[in-house]
Amino acid sequence: VQILLKLWRNGFSLDDGELRSYSDPTNAQFLESVKRGEIPVELQRIVHGGQVNLDMEDHQEQEYVKPRLRFKAFSGEGQKLGSLTPEIVSTPSSPEEEEKSILNAPVLIDDSMPATKIQIRLADGSRLIQRFNQTHRIKDIRNFIIQSRPTFATTDFVLVTTFPNKELTDESLTLREADILNTVILQQLK
Repeated sequence: VQILLKLWRNGFSLDDGELRSYSDPTNAQFLESVKRGEIPVELQRIVHGGQVNLDMEDHQEQEYVKPRLRFKAFSGEGQKLGSLTPEIVSTPSSPEEEEKSILNAPVLIDDSMPATKIQIRLADGSRLIQRFNQTHRIKDIRNFIIQSRPTFATTDFVLVTTFPNKELTDESLTLREADILNTVILQQLK
C-alpha cells in the first residue's frame, strides 16, 4: 500500500485526508512509530500484514489547506435508451410457463430429428416459447403465433431477429437456413 504522509505547521495528513493535530495522543503515537521506522498500528490494521510504502512530504512552513476534490470523470456504465428491441431474457419466467406454452403447442415435433427452442416476443408484450424441428420453416412460426393468439390472425405483422435486427422476409426458409436456432424472434406490427 502506498501512503503519503504530509507534515504541516499545524498537524499532518495521510494522502489527501483530513488534518490530524500533533497534540492528539493517538496522532503523537503514530508519528513516534514513524520516527522509529516502524509501521504504525493504524496502518498495520489497514494492510493486514502486507507491505507499506510510506512517503513523506515536508510542508511545515505552510498551514494545512484542505485539498480540492479532484475531478473524477463518470465511471459508471452506459445504458442505451430507446432501443428498438426489448431486454431479452433467455429463460422463461417460470418452468410452468414454458411447459404451458409447449403443451398448448399446435406444432408437431418429430423427436427423431434435431429440434430447437424459439422464444417469441409478441407485440403485446407477452412471449411464447416453442420447440420446433430445425427443418420447420419461418411460416410455421407465423402459424404458431396465429394459432396461439388468434387475435393476430387479422393483424399484419413481421418477424424480426434480435440484434442485429433483420426482418425474416423469406418465410419458406427452414429455421436452420435462416440461422435462428435457439434464438429470440420479435413480432412487430406493421
